[in-house]
Amino acid sequence: MNRGSMILFALILGGGCSVALGGEDTESPSAVITILHTCDFHGRHMPFVVGPGNATSQTGNPRQPDNHFEREGSIGGFEALAAAVKEIRRERGEQNVLLLHAGDTFSDDLLGNLTQGEAIIRLMNAVEFDYMALGNHDFDYGLSRTRRLQELAKFPMRGANVIERETGKPLFGEPFKVFSAGKAKVAVLALGYHNTDQTTAPKNIRGLEFTDGSEVAAHYVPELRRQADVVVVLSHQGTAVDSLLAQRVEGIDLIIGGHSHDRIHPALEVSGTKIVQAMSDTAALGEVRIRIANGRIESIEDELHMLWSEDFPPDQATATLIDSLRKPHRDQLEQSIGTAAAPIARQYKQESQFDGLVAELLRQQSGADVAFLPGVGYGITLRKGKVSREALYTLLPHPAKLVTLRLTGKQIRDTLEQSATNLTATDPRNRVGGLIQTAGMTWTVVLDSPGRQRIRDVKVDGVSLDDARVYNVATHSGMLQGIHQYAELTRGKDVQITNKRVVDIVEDHFRNAPAVSPPTEQHVTVINSED
Repeated sequence: MNRGSMILFALILGGGCSVALGGEDTESPSAVITILHTCDFHGRHMPFVVGPGNATSQTGNPRQPDNHFEREGSIGGFEALAAAVKEIRRERGEQNVLLLHAGDTFSDDLLGNLTQGEAIIRLMNAVEFDYMALGNHDFDYGLSRTRRLQELAKFPMRGANVIERETGKPLFGEPFKVFSAGKAKVAVLALGYHNTDQTTAPKNIRGLEFTDGSEVAAHYVPELRRQADVVVVLSHQGTAVDSLLAQRVEGIDLIIGGHSHDRIHPALEVSGTKIVQAMSDTAALGEVRIRIANGRIESIEDELHMLWSEDFPPDQATATLIDSLRKPHRDQLEQSIGTAAAPIARQYKQESQFDGLVAELLRQQSGADVAFLPGVGYGITLRKGKVSREALYTLLPHPAKLVTLRLTGKQIRDTLEQSATNLTATDPRNRVGGLIQTAGMTWTVVLDSPGRQRIRDVKVDGVSLDDARVYNVATHSGMLQGIHQYAELTRGKDVQITNKRVVDIVEDHFRNAPAVSPPTEQHVTVINSED
Protein backbone atom coordinates (compact mmCIF):
# COMPACT_ATOMS: atom_id res chain seq x y z
CA MET A 1 0.00 0.00 0.00
CA ASN A 2 1.44 3.38 -0.96
CA ARG A 3 1.14 6.49 1.16
CA GLY A 4 -1.93 7.80 -0.63
CA SER A 5 -3.68 4.48 -0.12
CA MET A 6 -2.83 4.58 3.60
CA ILE A 7 -4.50 7.99 3.94
CA LEU A 8 -7.55 6.85 1.98
CA PHE A 9 -7.90 3.75 4.14
CA ALA A 10 -7.68 5.84 7.31
CA LEU A 11 -10.50 8.08 6.04
CA ILE A 12 -12.62 5.06 5.14
CA LEU A 13 -12.21 3.72 8.66
CA GLY A 14 -13.58 6.91 10.10
CA GLY A 15 -10.43 8.87 10.71
CA GLY A 16 -8.48 6.25 12.63
CA CYS A 17 -6.87 8.54 15.17
CA SER A 18 -9.97 10.71 15.71
CA VAL A 19 -12.29 8.01 17.10
CA ALA A 20 -12.19 6.57 20.60
CA LEU A 21 -11.72 2.86 21.04
CA GLY A 22 -14.49 0.67 22.41
CA GLY A 23 -13.28 -0.69 25.72
CA GLU A 24 -16.15 -0.93 28.22
CA ASP A 25 -18.08 2.09 26.94
CA THR A 26 -21.08 0.42 25.30
CA GLU A 27 -22.18 3.67 23.67
CA SER A 28 -18.85 4.51 22.07
CA PRO A 29 -18.56 4.31 18.27
CA SER A 30 -16.50 1.63 16.59
CA ALA A 31 -12.78 2.32 16.35
CA VAL A 32 -9.58 0.71 15.17
CA ILE A 33 -6.45 -0.55 16.92
CA THR A 34 -3.47 -0.79 14.58
CA ILE A 35 -0.77 -3.36 15.26
CA LEU A 36 2.38 -3.03 13.15
CA HIS A 37 4.68 -6.02 13.03
CA THR A 38 8.06 -7.15 11.75
CA CYS A 39 10.19 -10.25 12.23
CA ASP A 40 13.56 -11.79 11.49
CA PHE A 41 15.72 -8.73 10.86
CA HIS A 42 18.83 -10.92 11.23
CA GLY A 43 20.77 -7.69 11.69
CA ARG A 44 19.67 -6.25 8.35
CA HIS A 45 19.45 -2.47 8.51
CA MET A 46 20.32 -1.27 5.00
CA PRO A 47 18.20 -1.45 1.83
CA PHE A 48 19.17 -4.17 -0.63
CA VAL A 49 18.53 -4.91 -4.28
CA VAL A 50 16.23 -7.77 -5.30
CA GLY A 51 14.83 -9.09 -8.54
CA PRO A 52 12.37 -11.69 -9.83
CA GLY A 53 13.27 -15.20 -8.77
CA ASN A 54 15.30 -14.37 -5.65
CA ALA A 55 14.22 -13.93 -2.07
CA THR A 56 15.61 -13.04 1.32
CA SER A 57 16.94 -16.61 1.58
CA GLN A 58 14.00 -18.45 3.09
CA THR A 59 12.02 -19.44 0.04
CA GLY A 60 9.10 -21.42 1.33
CA ASN A 61 8.48 -24.93 2.59
CA PRO A 62 8.22 -28.11 0.54
CA ARG A 63 4.90 -28.25 -1.32
CA GLN A 64 4.50 -24.45 -1.08
CA PRO A 65 5.27 -21.79 -3.70
CA ASP A 66 8.58 -19.97 -3.51
CA ASN A 67 8.55 -16.69 -1.61
CA HIS A 68 10.16 -14.34 -4.12
CA PHE A 69 10.08 -10.76 -5.35
CA GLU A 70 7.96 -9.90 -8.35
CA ARG A 71 10.17 -7.11 -9.67
CA GLU A 72 13.62 -5.62 -9.45
CA GLY A 73 14.33 -2.76 -7.09
CA SER A 74 15.75 -1.58 -3.80
CA ILE A 75 13.82 -2.68 -0.74
CA GLY A 76 13.97 -2.66 3.05
CA GLY A 77 16.26 -1.03 5.58
CA PHE A 78 15.50 0.91 8.73
CA GLU A 79 15.25 4.23 6.86
CA ALA A 80 12.21 2.96 4.96
CA LEU A 81 10.83 1.09 7.98
CA ALA A 82 11.00 4.21 10.16
CA ALA A 83 9.32 6.29 7.45
CA ALA A 84 6.45 3.82 7.12
CA VAL A 85 5.95 3.50 10.89
CA LYS A 86 5.94 7.28 11.41
CA GLU A 87 3.41 7.78 8.65
CA ILE A 88 1.01 5.16 10.00
CA ARG A 89 1.31 6.48 13.54
CA ARG A 90 0.55 9.96 12.28
CA GLU A 91 -2.51 8.78 10.35
CA ARG A 92 -3.93 6.40 12.97
CA GLY A 93 -2.90 8.30 16.08
CA GLU A 94 0.09 7.16 18.12
CA GLN A 95 -2.13 6.15 21.03
CA ASN A 96 -3.87 3.60 18.79
CA VAL A 97 -0.74 1.96 17.33
CA LEU A 98 1.54 -0.81 18.64
CA LEU A 99 4.82 -1.90 16.99
CA LEU A 100 5.90 -5.49 17.63
CA HIS A 101 8.79 -7.70 16.51
CA ALA A 102 8.67 -11.52 16.40
CA GLY A 103 12.35 -12.30 16.98
CA ASP A 104 15.72 -13.08 15.34
CA THR A 105 16.72 -9.50 15.57
CA PHE A 106 20.30 -8.35 15.93
CA SER A 107 22.76 -11.06 14.79
CA ASP A 108 23.64 -12.73 11.43
CA ASP A 109 25.17 -9.53 10.07
CA LEU A 110 28.65 -8.05 10.04
CA LEU A 111 27.67 -4.81 11.79
CA GLY A 112 25.75 -6.93 14.28
CA ASN A 113 28.89 -8.95 14.96
CA LEU A 114 31.10 -5.88 15.25
CA THR A 115 28.73 -4.23 17.74
CA GLN A 116 27.55 -7.48 19.39
CA GLY A 117 23.95 -6.62 18.51
CA GLU A 118 23.93 -3.07 19.87
CA ALA A 119 23.46 -1.38 16.48
CA ILE A 120 20.07 -2.97 15.84
CA ILE A 121 18.85 -2.40 19.40
CA ARG A 122 19.69 1.29 19.08
CA LEU A 123 17.78 1.46 15.80
CA MET A 124 14.78 -0.32 17.30
CA ASN A 125 14.83 2.11 20.20
CA ALA A 126 14.81 5.00 17.74
CA VAL A 127 11.80 3.58 15.86
CA GLU A 128 10.14 2.99 19.26
CA PHE A 129 9.27 -0.69 19.22
CA ASP A 130 6.86 -1.73 21.97
CA TYR A 131 7.60 -5.44 22.40
CA MET A 132 9.75 -8.26 21.02
CA ALA A 133 9.75 -12.06 21.17
CA LEU A 134 13.10 -13.77 21.68
CA GLY A 135 14.13 -15.74 18.59
CA ASN A 136 16.68 -18.54 18.46
CA HIS A 137 19.33 -16.28 16.90
CA ASP A 138 18.87 -13.72 19.66
CA PHE A 139 21.25 -15.84 21.73
CA ASP A 140 24.03 -16.04 19.13
CA TYR A 141 26.31 -13.82 21.23
CA GLY A 142 25.61 -15.75 24.42
CA LEU A 143 23.10 -15.29 27.22
CA SER A 144 25.13 -12.65 29.06
CA ARG A 145 25.18 -10.48 25.93
CA THR A 146 21.44 -10.99 25.37
CA ARG A 147 20.93 -9.87 28.95
CA ARG A 148 23.01 -6.74 28.30
CA LEU A 149 21.05 -5.98 25.13
CA GLN A 150 17.81 -6.21 27.09
CA GLU A 151 19.24 -3.58 29.44
CA LEU A 152 19.96 -1.35 26.41
CA ALA A 153 16.55 -1.92 24.85
CA LYS A 154 13.70 0.44 25.69
CA PHE A 155 11.20 -2.35 25.07
CA PRO A 156 10.75 -5.81 26.64
CA MET A 157 12.36 -8.86 25.01
CA ARG A 158 10.49 -11.91 26.25
CA GLY A 159 9.59 -15.56 25.74
CA ALA A 160 7.09 -17.37 27.94
CA ASN A 161 8.70 -20.69 27.02
CA VAL A 162 12.30 -19.47 27.47
CA ILE A 163 12.96 -20.62 31.01
CA GLU A 164 15.88 -19.96 33.35
CA ARG A 165 16.68 -23.29 34.97
CA GLU A 166 17.91 -21.66 38.17
CA THR A 167 14.62 -19.88 38.85
CA GLY A 168 12.19 -21.95 36.80
CA LYS A 169 10.73 -18.69 35.47
CA PRO A 170 10.68 -17.00 32.06
CA LEU A 171 13.83 -15.13 31.12
CA PHE A 172 13.81 -11.40 31.95
CA GLY A 173 10.48 -11.49 33.77
CA GLU A 174 6.77 -11.56 32.98
CA PRO A 175 6.43 -12.75 29.36
CA PHE A 176 3.38 -10.66 28.52
CA LYS A 177 2.23 -7.07 28.64
CA VAL A 178 -1.23 -5.53 28.56
CA PHE A 179 -1.17 -2.34 26.51
CA SER A 180 -3.76 0.43 26.54
CA ALA A 181 -4.79 1.50 23.05
CA GLY A 182 -7.41 4.21 23.36
CA LYS A 183 -9.93 2.69 25.77
CA ALA A 184 -9.13 -0.87 24.72
CA LYS A 185 -6.71 -3.33 26.32
CA VAL A 186 -4.39 -5.40 24.13
CA ALA A 187 -2.53 -8.29 25.75
CA VAL A 188 0.66 -9.44 24.02
CA LEU A 189 2.20 -12.80 24.98
CA ALA A 190 5.66 -13.66 23.62
CA LEU A 191 6.80 -17.15 22.66
CA GLY A 192 10.36 -18.14 21.68
CA TYR A 193 11.57 -20.96 19.45
CA HIS A 194 11.12 -24.33 21.12
CA ASN A 195 14.08 -25.90 19.22
CA THR A 196 16.61 -23.18 19.98
CA ASP A 197 18.94 -25.79 21.47
CA GLN A 198 19.14 -27.36 17.99
CA THR A 199 20.16 -24.14 16.25
CA THR A 200 22.95 -22.58 18.30
CA ALA A 201 26.03 -23.58 20.25
CA PRO A 202 25.25 -25.05 23.71
CA LYS A 203 27.45 -22.44 25.39
CA ASN A 204 25.22 -19.65 24.06
CA ILE A 205 22.15 -20.87 25.96
CA ARG A 206 23.73 -22.43 29.03
CA GLY A 207 21.26 -22.26 31.91
CA LEU A 208 18.18 -21.97 29.68
CA GLU A 209 15.43 -24.40 28.77
CA PHE A 210 13.09 -24.02 25.78
CA THR A 211 9.67 -25.59 26.29
CA ASP A 212 6.53 -26.21 24.28
CA GLY A 213 4.86 -22.95 23.29
CA SER A 214 1.32 -24.36 23.14
CA GLU A 215 1.48 -25.69 26.70
CA VAL A 216 2.78 -22.37 27.98
CA ALA A 217 0.20 -20.37 26.04
CA ALA A 218 -2.59 -22.56 27.42
CA HIS A 219 -1.48 -21.43 30.89
CA TYR A 220 -1.39 -17.69 30.15
CA VAL A 221 -4.16 -17.07 27.62
CA PRO A 222 -7.22 -17.63 29.89
CA GLU A 223 -5.99 -14.97 32.33
CA LEU A 224 -5.06 -12.57 29.52
CA ARG A 225 -8.53 -13.12 28.06
CA ARG A 226 -9.98 -11.81 31.32
CA GLN A 227 -7.68 -8.78 31.35
CA ALA A 228 -7.87 -7.63 27.74
CA ASP A 229 -10.19 -6.96 24.82
CA VAL A 230 -7.67 -8.40 22.35
CA VAL A 231 -5.22 -11.28 22.94
CA VAL A 232 -2.16 -11.39 20.68
CA VAL A 233 0.57 -14.05 20.68
CA LEU A 234 3.90 -12.79 19.34
CA SER A 235 5.53 -16.02 18.24
CA HIS A 236 8.92 -17.12 16.95
CA GLN A 237 7.80 -20.68 16.26
CA GLY A 238 7.16 -20.69 12.49
CA THR A 239 3.87 -20.84 10.63
CA ALA A 240 3.26 -24.59 10.93
CA VAL A 241 3.67 -24.53 14.72
CA ASP A 242 1.62 -21.33 14.99
CA SER A 243 -1.21 -23.13 13.18
CA LEU A 244 -0.97 -25.95 15.71
CA LEU A 245 -1.05 -23.37 18.51
CA ALA A 246 -4.26 -21.88 17.12
CA GLN A 247 -5.84 -25.34 17.03
CA ARG A 248 -4.80 -26.27 20.55
CA VAL A 249 -5.35 -23.05 22.52
CA GLU A 250 -8.67 -21.21 22.52
CA GLY A 251 -8.98 -17.50 23.10
CA ILE A 252 -6.18 -16.14 20.87
CA ASP A 253 -7.41 -13.45 18.50
CA LEU A 254 -4.19 -12.93 16.56
CA ILE A 255 -0.84 -14.71 16.17
CA ILE A 256 1.97 -12.53 14.80
CA GLY A 257 4.59 -14.97 13.60
CA GLY A 258 8.28 -15.17 12.84
CA HIS A 259 11.05 -17.71 12.23
CA SER A 260 9.75 -19.12 8.93
CA HIS A 261 10.13 -15.82 7.04
CA ASP A 262 6.75 -16.31 5.39
CA ARG A 263 4.83 -13.65 3.49
CA ILE A 264 1.39 -14.19 5.01
CA HIS A 265 -1.17 -11.83 3.53
CA PRO A 266 -4.08 -12.14 3.59
CA ALA A 267 -4.04 -13.61 7.08
CA LEU A 268 -4.51 -17.31 7.59
CA GLU A 269 -7.46 -18.24 9.77
CA VAL A 270 -7.10 -21.36 11.89
CA SER A 271 -9.80 -22.31 14.42
CA GLY A 272 -10.97 -18.70 14.53
CA THR A 273 -7.48 -17.25 15.09
CA LYS A 274 -5.84 -14.98 12.52
CA ILE A 275 -2.16 -15.64 11.69
CA VAL A 276 0.13 -13.12 9.96
CA GLN A 277 3.85 -12.85 9.23
CA ALA A 278 5.98 -10.20 7.48
CA MET A 279 8.85 -11.98 5.69
CA SER A 280 12.33 -11.00 6.93
CA ASP A 281 15.34 -8.69 6.57
CA THR A 282 13.25 -5.47 6.96
CA ALA A 283 11.72 -6.09 3.51
CA ALA A 284 8.15 -5.66 4.76
CA LEU A 285 6.03 -4.07 7.48
CA GLY A 286 2.86 -5.87 8.47
CA GLU A 287 -0.22 -3.98 9.56
CA VAL A 288 -3.25 -5.45 11.34
CA ARG A 289 -6.33 -3.31 11.99
CA ILE A 290 -8.69 -4.54 14.69
CA ARG A 291 -12.09 -2.85 14.79
CA ILE A 292 -13.66 -2.85 18.24
CA ALA A 293 -17.25 -1.85 19.06
CA ASN A 294 -18.87 -2.04 22.47
CA GLY A 295 -15.91 -3.89 23.90
CA ARG A 296 -16.01 -6.63 21.25
CA ILE A 297 -13.96 -7.36 18.14
CA GLU A 298 -15.99 -6.68 15.00
CA SER A 299 -13.30 -7.42 12.43
CA ILE A 300 -9.59 -8.05 11.92
CA GLU A 301 -8.07 -6.88 8.65
CA ASP A 302 -4.45 -6.98 7.54
CA GLU A 303 -2.08 -5.38 5.05
CA LEU A 304 1.53 -6.04 4.09
CA HIS A 305 3.59 -3.02 3.10
CA MET A 306 6.53 -4.01 0.92
CA LEU A 307 9.15 -1.41 1.81
CA TRP A 308 10.28 -0.44 -1.69
CA SER A 309 12.70 2.45 -1.47
CA GLU A 310 10.81 4.40 -4.13
CA ASP A 311 7.59 4.22 -2.09
CA PHE A 312 9.11 5.11 1.28
CA PRO A 313 11.70 7.91 1.08
CA PRO A 314 14.26 7.51 3.87
CA ASP A 315 13.55 8.95 7.29
CA GLN A 316 16.37 11.42 7.75
CA ALA A 317 16.80 11.03 11.50
CA THR A 318 17.15 7.27 11.08
CA ALA A 319 19.56 7.73 8.16
CA THR A 320 21.76 9.91 10.36
CA LEU A 321 21.75 7.32 13.14
CA ILE A 322 22.65 4.52 10.71
CA ASP A 323 25.53 6.57 9.34
CA SER A 324 26.88 7.14 12.85
CA LEU A 325 26.62 3.42 13.67
CA ARG A 326 28.39 2.37 10.48
CA LYS A 327 31.08 5.05 10.45
CA PRO A 328 33.59 3.34 12.79
CA HIS A 329 33.31 0.12 10.79
CA ARG A 330 32.73 1.41 7.27
CA ASP A 331 36.03 0.15 5.83
CA GLN A 332 35.32 -3.41 6.95
CA LEU A 333 31.67 -3.32 5.91
CA GLU A 334 32.09 -1.90 2.43
CA GLN A 335 35.43 -3.35 1.36
CA SER A 336 35.11 -5.22 -1.94
CA ILE A 337 36.28 -8.84 -1.70
CA GLY A 338 35.58 -9.92 -5.27
CA THR A 339 33.03 -10.24 -8.01
CA ALA A 340 30.01 -12.44 -8.64
CA ALA A 341 29.59 -13.38 -12.30
CA ALA A 342 25.85 -13.95 -11.73
CA PRO A 343 23.43 -13.83 -8.78
CA ILE A 344 24.25 -16.49 -6.16
CA ALA A 345 21.22 -17.31 -4.03
CA ARG A 346 20.66 -19.18 -0.81
CA GLN A 347 17.76 -21.60 -0.72
CA TYR A 348 16.48 -23.10 2.49
CA LYS A 349 14.49 -26.27 1.90
CA GLN A 350 15.94 -27.16 -1.46
CA GLU A 351 19.38 -27.24 -3.05
CA SER A 352 21.15 -23.91 -2.49
CA GLN A 353 23.55 -22.33 -4.96
CA PHE A 354 25.53 -20.48 -2.33
CA ASP A 355 25.79 -23.37 0.10
CA GLY A 356 26.69 -25.78 -2.68
CA LEU A 357 29.54 -23.44 -3.60
CA VAL A 358 30.74 -23.25 0.01
CA ALA A 359 30.47 -27.00 0.54
CA GLU A 360 32.57 -27.63 -2.56
CA LEU A 361 35.20 -25.17 -1.32
CA LEU A 362 35.38 -27.02 2.01
CA ARG A 363 35.68 -30.34 0.19
CA GLN A 364 38.51 -29.05 -1.99
CA GLN A 365 40.29 -27.34 0.90
CA SER A 366 40.32 -30.55 2.96
CA GLY A 367 40.57 -33.19 0.22
CA ALA A 368 37.43 -34.86 1.60
CA ASP A 369 35.18 -37.17 -0.38
CA VAL A 370 32.00 -35.29 0.55
CA ALA A 371 31.00 -32.17 2.45
CA PHE A 372 27.94 -31.30 4.53
CA LEU A 373 26.47 -27.94 5.53
CA PRO A 374 23.19 -27.24 7.34
CA GLY A 375 20.21 -25.74 5.56
CA VAL A 376 19.82 -22.26 7.09
CA GLY A 377 17.23 -19.63 6.35
CA TYR A 378 18.87 -16.23 6.62
CA GLY A 379 20.91 -14.12 4.22
CA ILE A 380 20.43 -12.12 1.04
CA THR A 381 21.22 -13.19 -2.51
CA LEU A 382 24.65 -12.05 -3.73
CA ARG A 383 23.95 -9.85 -6.74
CA LYS A 384 25.96 -9.88 -9.95
CA GLY A 385 28.95 -7.53 -9.71
CA LYS A 386 31.13 -6.42 -6.83
CA VAL A 387 30.66 -8.31 -3.56
CA SER A 388 31.37 -6.52 -0.29
CA ARG A 389 32.50 -8.19 2.90
CA GLU A 390 29.20 -7.10 4.48
CA ALA A 391 27.22 -8.88 1.73
CA LEU A 392 29.17 -12.10 2.31
CA TYR A 393 28.59 -11.92 6.06
CA THR A 394 24.82 -11.89 5.60
CA LEU A 395 25.27 -15.48 4.44
CA LEU A 396 28.20 -16.57 6.65
CA PRO A 397 27.99 -14.49 9.83
CA HIS A 398 29.25 -17.02 12.36
CA PRO A 399 32.87 -17.97 13.19
CA ALA A 400 32.44 -21.64 12.33
CA LYS A 401 35.65 -23.53 11.50
CA LEU A 402 36.42 -26.18 8.91
CA VAL A 403 36.19 -29.67 10.39
CA THR A 404 37.13 -33.04 8.93
CA LEU A 405 36.04 -36.46 10.16
CA ARG A 406 35.35 -39.99 8.94
CA LEU A 407 31.87 -41.50 8.56
CA THR A 408 30.66 -44.80 7.20
CA GLY A 409 28.37 -44.87 4.21
CA LYS A 410 25.54 -45.89 6.51
CA GLN A 411 26.17 -42.84 8.72
CA ILE A 412 26.08 -40.63 5.63
CA ARG A 413 22.78 -42.22 4.55
CA ASP A 414 21.38 -41.80 8.08
CA THR A 415 22.37 -38.12 8.01
CA LEU A 416 20.47 -37.62 4.76
CA GLU A 417 17.48 -39.45 6.24
CA GLN A 418 17.59 -37.13 9.25
CA SER A 419 17.38 -34.16 6.91
CA ALA A 420 14.24 -35.66 5.35
CA THR A 421 12.79 -36.17 8.84
CA ASN A 422 13.59 -32.56 9.73
CA LEU A 423 11.53 -31.41 6.76
CA THR A 424 8.57 -33.76 7.05
CA ALA A 425 8.01 -34.71 10.70
CA THR A 426 4.29 -35.22 11.29
CA ASP A 427 4.41 -33.00 14.36
CA PRO A 428 5.64 -29.59 13.12
CA ARG A 429 7.32 -29.00 16.47
CA ASN A 430 9.86 -31.67 15.50
CA ARG A 431 10.85 -29.96 12.25
CA VAL A 432 14.09 -28.03 12.42
CA GLY A 433 16.40 -26.54 9.82
CA GLY A 434 16.31 -26.82 6.06
CA LEU A 435 17.57 -29.34 3.55
CA ILE A 436 21.12 -30.47 4.29
CA GLN A 437 23.53 -29.07 1.69
CA THR A 438 26.16 -31.34 0.14
CA ALA A 439 29.15 -31.50 -2.19
CA GLY A 440 30.92 -34.45 -3.83
CA MET A 441 27.74 -36.48 -4.06
CA THR A 442 24.39 -36.75 -5.80
CA TRP A 443 21.19 -38.02 -4.22
CA THR A 444 17.41 -37.99 -4.37
CA VAL A 445 14.90 -37.48 -1.56
CA VAL A 446 11.23 -38.47 -1.90
CA LEU A 447 9.54 -36.58 0.91
CA ASP A 448 6.27 -38.52 1.02
CA SER A 449 7.87 -41.97 1.20
CA PRO A 450 7.88 -43.88 4.50
CA GLY A 451 10.84 -43.35 6.82
CA ARG A 452 14.09 -45.06 5.82
CA GLN A 453 12.89 -45.20 2.20
CA ARG A 454 13.09 -41.53 1.34
CA ILE A 455 16.76 -41.35 0.33
CA ARG A 456 17.53 -42.83 -3.08
CA ASP A 457 20.35 -43.11 -5.61
CA VAL A 458 23.18 -41.80 -3.43
CA LYS A 459 26.45 -41.61 -5.33
CA VAL A 460 29.86 -40.33 -4.24
CA ASP A 461 32.01 -39.21 -7.16
CA GLY A 462 29.65 -41.09 -9.46
CA VAL A 463 29.85 -44.40 -7.53
CA SER A 464 26.95 -45.76 -5.47
CA LEU A 465 27.31 -45.16 -1.73
CA ASP A 466 28.74 -48.19 0.09
CA ASP A 467 27.23 -48.45 3.58
CA ALA A 468 30.30 -50.33 4.87
CA ARG A 469 32.95 -48.05 3.41
CA VAL A 470 34.50 -45.22 5.46
CA TYR A 471 34.45 -41.80 3.77
CA ASN A 472 36.34 -38.59 4.51
CA VAL A 473 33.87 -35.82 5.32
CA ALA A 474 34.24 -32.05 5.55
CA THR A 475 31.82 -29.87 7.51
CA HIS A 476 31.98 -27.01 10.01
CA SER A 477 32.19 -26.83 13.79
CA GLY A 478 28.49 -26.02 14.22
CA MET A 479 27.43 -29.28 12.61
CA LEU A 480 29.99 -31.14 14.69
CA GLN A 481 27.90 -30.14 17.72
CA GLY A 482 24.87 -31.91 16.26
CA ILE A 483 22.73 -28.92 15.29
CA HIS A 484 19.50 -29.72 13.44
CA GLN A 485 19.52 -33.18 15.04
CA TYR A 486 22.46 -34.43 12.96
CA ALA A 487 23.62 -36.86 15.62
CA GLU A 488 25.75 -39.03 13.30
CA LEU A 489 28.19 -36.14 12.81
CA THR A 490 28.86 -36.14 16.55
CA ARG A 491 29.87 -39.82 16.29
CA GLY A 492 32.45 -39.38 13.54
CA LYS A 493 35.97 -40.76 13.89
CA ASP A 494 39.33 -39.00 13.52
CA VAL A 495 37.80 -35.58 14.06
CA GLN A 496 40.07 -32.67 13.16
CA ILE A 497 38.97 -29.11 13.98
CA THR A 498 41.13 -26.75 11.95
CA ASN A 499 41.85 -23.07 12.60
CA LYS A 500 40.41 -22.11 9.20
CA ARG A 501 37.17 -20.16 9.45
CA VAL A 502 34.65 -21.01 6.76
CA VAL A 503 34.03 -17.35 5.95
CA ASP A 504 37.77 -16.79 5.41
CA ILE A 505 37.96 -19.74 3.00
CA VAL A 506 35.08 -18.30 0.98
CA GLU A 507 36.47 -14.76 1.09
CA ASP A 508 39.84 -16.00 -0.18
CA HIS A 509 38.08 -17.72 -3.06
CA PHE A 510 36.32 -14.50 -4.06
CA ARG A 511 39.58 -12.55 -3.82
CA ASN A 512 41.52 -14.98 -5.98
CA ALA A 513 38.95 -15.75 -8.66
CA PRO A 514 38.38 -13.32 -11.58
CA ALA A 515 34.64 -13.76 -10.97
CA VAL A 516 32.71 -16.37 -9.01
CA SER A 517 29.82 -18.19 -10.67
CA PRO A 518 27.08 -20.19 -8.94
CA PRO A 519 27.16 -23.98 -9.36
CA THR A 520 25.33 -25.10 -12.49
CA GLU A 521 25.02 -28.85 -11.88
CA GLN A 522 22.14 -30.28 -9.87
CA HIS A 523 23.28 -32.55 -7.05
CA VAL A 524 20.05 -33.03 -5.10
CA THR A 525 16.66 -33.98 -6.50
CA VAL A 526 13.76 -33.19 -4.15
CA ILE A 527 10.56 -35.05 -5.01
CA ASN A 528 7.48 -34.22 -2.98
CA SER A 529 5.51 -37.36 -3.75
CA GLU A 530 5.92 -40.80 -5.33
CA ASP A 531 3.02 -39.81 -7.59
